Amino acid sequence: MTATVAVIGAGPAGLAVSRWLLAQGFEPSIFEQGPTLGGQWTAAAGRSGVWPGMHTNTSRILTAFSDLAHDGDLVFPSARDVLAYLERYAALFGLKSRIRCGTRVEAVTQTGRGWLVNHGSGHEAFDKVVVATGRFHTPVLPHVPGLDGFTGSAGAITSYEYRGPSPYRDKRVLVAGCAVSALEIATELASRGAARVVVTHRRQRYVLPKFVAGVPSDHRMFTRYGVLADEALAPAEVDRQLKEIVVESVGSPEQYGAPRPAESLFAAGVTLSQHYLPAVAEGAISVRPWLRSVAGSTVTFGDGHAEEFDGVVFGTGFALSLPFLGDDVRATLNLDGGGFDTDRYTFHPDLPGLAFMGMWDQSGGYFVPLELQARWIAYTWGGVVDAASDADQRASVAVSRAIGPRKTRMNLAAVAFARAAGVEPRLENWPALRRALLFGPLAPSCFRLEGPDALPNAPTRFAREAAAFGAIIDNHLTEREHSYWSCVEDALANGHEVVPSE
Repeated sequence: MTATVAVIGAGPAGLAVSRWLLAQGFEPSIFEQGPTLGGQWTAAAGRSGVWPGMHTNTSRILTAFSDLAHDGDLVFPSARDVLAYLERYAALFGLKSRIRCGTRVEAVTQTGRGWLVNHGSGHEAFDKVVVATGRFHTPVLPHVPGLDGFTGSAGAITSYEYRGPSPYRDKRVLVAGCAVSALEIATELASRGAARVVVTHRRQRYVLPKFVAGVPSDHRMFTRYGVLADEALAPAEVDRQLKEIVVESVGSPEQYGAPRPAESLFAAGVTLSQHYLPAVAEGAISVRPWLRSVAGSTVTFGDGHAEEFDGVVFGTGFALSLPFLGDDVRATLNLDGGGFDTDRYTFHPDLPGLAFMGMWDQSGGYFVPLELQARWIAYTWGGVVDAASDADQRASVAVSRAIGPRKTRMNLAAVAFARAAGVEPRLENWPALRRALLFGPLAPSCFRLEGPDALPNAPTRFAREAAAFGAIIDNHLTEREHSYWSCVEDALANGHEVVPSE
């Protein structure tokens, strides 16, 4: 009898895992509380933090799955483009008939033989459940004395509620935060008619444009080499190399008139934003320390400066919220304690038949690691790859609990899932693609080179995608690439054992 799987969520994560579960012979039913598929990419008010005019900050090559390329040649697709892409993906794999739109899951509980899913139309038993609801639906609003009484005419909202610049025309706006949403919103407001835009944040991040020398920055920052370096080199050396790439590409924020970030890139963080620093340099955006208090429409900052604003937008992050999980499941995962205790964000040994998709926080795009996580889940449940042993799972859960919630990088997540799924390409098998596999983009095609579901055309496709924008045009390492790779080879030659990343 075919095993049934409830997939909760019809965004990119839910669609990807359903595609791969179908390939392994499972029968997925996709529950979606909204009226259509797409998740965040519907840009629907109240259900999405994507505003209609937003474009991705990740390139089209890394904002795609391995079975389907984007239409057209836009480097950074719009929200509308991504939604159309997901529609085509769902049609390609026959997923639309499996989506139950307008069906909100109220509870998921463990039973003796599987899982019980309660929803608006009743309850159903399933052999397995995949939670793919996303982790960017519950914005975190920091405590600021007096904020509840803010009287500016445009109000105080979070970036999740932001729908575009028109309500802020000719108004004075404060944007709080230094991650991508905050900086992109601030830039859009400054260029689309706001009278004044001020950004406030607790710490200055390094800021990298989406494009550097004609190449999307995610092609340079999120590489396989970066994973190997993270495993073989001292953290300080990895930090130095990443900071070198960023600062030599664009300089440091203080050169544009923004605050000086911490010397360590790991301590400061990095955000992709094409126009933010030039807007600061031109005076279109001012920067202030973190806000101290609010009185009416007046905001006082940490340096004592006070200023009146018509509106405030908080881009200050999200909390993981999975309210439909039963109390026993929540306790096992340590959700109410602020954790998410799992084996590589996916499984827990005490919750057989339950898996999670996309519940980690990272820098970089999610499409590539989501597909790899989906393949790991499908291959494990389908018997294509061996499930991790109970001991190994518990060790991974213990590490997750000890470290607590943390931000990772797209390449670390992608390669961790690729290894678990048995699809990480080995350098020695692809000498003609060696440079591309080390320093090229982690395009989804490189994870179809070998292992389960390898594709005959993957080498040609990956070579083409690595060469896009002139990033990897031959197999000869540049001087910098050679220097970096020598560091890793020296570490390995000196007996440093590579430890898989999480």
